[in-house]
Amino acid sequence: MEKIKLYYDSKGNTLNVWFDDPKKEHICEETGDEVILVKDKNGRVIGFEKLNFLLHPSKTLKTLPVEVSMS
Repeated sequence: MEKIKLYYDSKGNTLNVWFDDPKKEHICEETGDEVILVKDKNGRVIGFEKLNFLLHPSKTLKTLPVEVSMS
């Protein structure tokens, strides 16, 4: 199983989550909920971008409010 990659852009206040290699990005699709699906050339979702991730972005942010749960 590949690692999930998280990238937070503090200037754009976006969170990018990748399930596969970001270099495979071919097309993006807006969902209308401030989420953009990222797909490879076969139409498979390989990640997503959450716009306006934090309600009140801070320039001194040292942690992200992300919860991980495994079963």
